[in-house]
Amino acid sequence: MKCTLSLILVFIPLTFFCQQVEFIDFKRAKAEITFGNTLDKEVLGTVDYKIEILKDIDSVYLDAKNFQELSVKLDNHIISHSYDNSRLIIKNRFKANATHVLKVTWKTKAQKAMYFIDWAYDDGNKQIWTQGQGKYTSHWLPSIDDLNEKMEFDISITFNKDYEVISNGKLVEKKESNSMVTWRYNMEQPMSSYLVALVVGKYKRRLAYSKSNVPLEMYYYPKDSLKFEPTYRYTEEVFNVLENEIGVSYPWQNYKMVPVKDFLYAGMENTSLNIYSDAFVIDSIAFNDKNFVNINAHELAHQWFGDLVTETSGTHHWLQEGFATYYALLVEKEIFGEAYYYWRLYEYVQELLTQDKAGLSTSLLNPKSSSATFYKKGAWALHILREQVGDVAFKAAVKNYLEIYQYKNVESDNFISEVEKVSGEDLSGFVAKWLLSKQLFYDDMENYIASKSEDFQSFFKLNFETDIESCMEFIETTTNSYLKSAVIKRLNENVSKRLFKSDNIMVRQALTQSVIKIPIEVKADYETLLYDASYITIETALFNLWRNFPYDRIKYLNQTKDIEGFHDKNIRMLWLTLALITEDYHTDKKKVYFDELTDYTGAKYGFDIRMNAFQYLSQIQACHSLCKANLKQATNHHNWQFKKFAKQLLETKE
Repeated sequence: MKCTLSLILVFIPLTFFCQQVEFIDFKRAKAEITFGNTLDKEVLGTVDYKIEILKDIDSVYLDAKNFQELSVKLDNHIISHSYDNSRLIIKNRFKANATHVLKVTWKTKAQKAMYFIDWAYDDGNKQIWTQGQGKYTSHWLPSIDDLNEKMEFDISITFNKDYEVISNGKLVEKKESNSMVTWRYNMEQPMSSYLVALVVGKYKRRLAYSKSNVPLEMYYYPKDSLKFEPTYRYTEEVFNVLENEIGVSYPWQNYKMVPVKDFLYAGMENTSLNIYSDAFVIDSIAFNDKNFVNINAHELAHQWFGDLVTETSGTHHWLQEGFATYYALLVEKEIFGEAYYYWRLYEYVQELLTQDKAGLSTSLLNPKSSSATFYKKGAWALHILREQVGDVAFKAAVKNYLEIYQYKNVESDNFISEVEKVSGEDLSGFVAKWLLSKQLFYDDMENYIASKSEDFQSFFKLNFETDIESCMEFIETTTNSYLKSAVIKRLNENVSKRLFKSDNIMVRQALTQSVIKIPIEVKADYETLLYDASYITIETALFNLWRNFPYDRIKYLNQTKDIEGFHDKNIRMLWLTLALITEDYHTDKKKVYFDELTDYTGAKYGFDIRMNAFQYLSQIQACHSLCKANLKQATNHHNWQFKKFAKQLLETKE
């Protein structure tokens, strides 16, 4: 936090307001949380903070955003305080080397960071979940927003016995009283408050153990028991690979994974608790298109890089996101192979190149950098650094870095210093080029990939406009499915008819996305794509066949009438739309299909489902009164991307 003169003048008693972390050490927080009216998002509770005074100071503050009721006791005595709707300030003559217990009792209606899902709908998936990073836990728990203040959090949550309650740490007690259960979770080590989390919902759980005997708790909706295996496929391997690669034992008591509805991101690395979007709850077919492996590995890597060792500020955000992206990619390399690893590095470069061409490249140490920079450029920087100093030195430095700074906050120099010590190299050149420069060294990246792969060397030499024959020869000779797919997509319609005989899922998927105008001589082969183990392929093939061969539309619709697809019902939504606009198809069921498609715009469904339904109804100009009402309601949704989508679409309706 940067202290300004104006702030000092306004809060004269708060002599050390801007450096509280230097004068007070928050050791432990014991919170007891209950809920009032879930429709009103009511959260109530008490929290006891054990604090140690490091230097004399006249005030202590807690962050508390928009609380309705707050009362404070210091060492069990009521004490005066002030509250400006953002900070709770307790004034007292705190003396160095003293220990105190600060008790705060509160009531609030959470507007951010805690989300109450579906409590207005009898048939909804009722949940409560939190998202502290970027939103601040202080919206529902009086706490410290400054991520440099770490403490041990022990959370007790009381809720209806019909629901599961999950939080950070180890569940040490479940105490039932009438219709309520109190769940008591214990943490053993300190963490920043943005990593405090809880989930309330109806779940089943399965338990596994890592090689090092860490409990792996995998939660799922009762209705999704058949999706459990593909969703959590490789979870034990993900954990074991990371623990072995990082070289430092997993620092927390367990690792929990919980899907939630309408999550803000793909996943979030709350300490010991990965809360992730239920869009990644998948079946075996969807696993081939998108899966939970990368999200799982990324959030698990954060348990070391971000949770165990935490950035001091956004300037060093790459120490969290770059590391998590890089180590997740190392996990995928073990699972999916080296070809996948270099293909993903190549994709990262392309994303960074697009950003660079738009004039948006920044340095890794710019706190306002994009996610692409922090994640993808950060991962590339680590990859280059490892190549420069070697595996042994890199792994030893990472191990030292984590052990020296465990449960502390760090800057980039702390990591670089450890690498220099172990490797004996001066890394000032690396820092200048990869951390400080905003330039994208695209040629270096491409040349590096080419040096590691003959397939990529050939790929980079292809001319997709003038030498189609060489492109086809490459497709038929390379064993790299990722590059086969990339070449097919770049050739568009100029692909060989022989490729339709391929049994490679990625090749066939690329064909559906490239060959939109289907030659009659490949029609029979193209129709087999409707049976592929890929929901992307089936969706695209259905639309292309329906458009190219009107006389066979009924056949195609009958073949795909029972397929839903991904979590967002991508195939079902397309099917309903095509069924509605195909004149001679099930004319007696048009209203049923229309009602189903319109129903998907309702708030009881996930926002990805609703977004699909809104788009299709708008395309066929059938977003009528109920659809419009649901669209208007969506403009107040907590997910900003969906909210933005709804507002933009609503503007076209008015």
